[in-house]
Amino acid sequence: MNSNVENLPPQVLRLVYKEVSALAADPPEGIKIYPSEEDITELHTAIEGPEGTPYAGGVFRMRLVLGKDFPAAPPRGYFLTKIFHPNVGHKGEICVNVLKRDWKAELGLRHVLLTIKCLLIHPNPESALNEEAGRLLLEDYKEYASRAHLLTEIHAMGGTSGAPQEPADGPQPKKHAGDPNKRVAGAGLSANGVGTNNLSNSSSSGTSSSNTNIVAKKKTDKKRALRRL
Repeated sequence: MNSNVENLPPQVLRLVYKEVSALAADPPEGIKIYPSEEDITELHTAIEGPEGTPYAGGVFRMRLVLGKDFPAAPPRGYFLTKIFHPNVGHKGEICVNVLKRDWKAELGLRHVLLTIKCLLIHPNPESALNEEAGRLLLEDYKEYASRAHLLTEIHAMGGTSGAPQEPADGPQPKKHAGDPNKRVAGAGLSANGVGTNNLSNSSSSGTSSSNTNIVAKKKTDKKRALRRL
């Protein structure tokens, strides 16, 4: 999705930056804020599933996009983590009144985030984007809750959690099997060991050769002495 930074007036960008900074410093309970330094018009968040709901224990990634007419027009909201909810479409689009006819410029992004979190507690089947979820909510809550919890377990918990990963402090070095310096030192010691063995072998070979020469010389001298007799 294209950025709207260039389409928004400077005064609006300043207000957005101020509000996003305040949200990041003091986020609503159960909501984490991940502002983008490159595009202030797109705000990524992670919402914890409220206790007592089928979404409890899950973490749901969500994105707010500020259009070129913001704040006259409401932001658009999308769940990035798959969720079974009457007011969330199959592509993650969110249907809630505060993002439509009830929007007012003075409401602000904090109010929007809190409203979306409340939507996990009190779904509205009358404005359902997911008709099956809306129908089950009205006709068979147990089945609705079971489906919603199942998708929460699959997509929003543990290793498959939709929670954004916080960046590390810096580039992480590749893991090596032990300290490279130690490996080099070990290699040096090994080389020295080999060298010592070679010297030892050379010394042994030299000694053996010397002994052989002495024995041969003695035999030669003995033969000469016998000839003289």
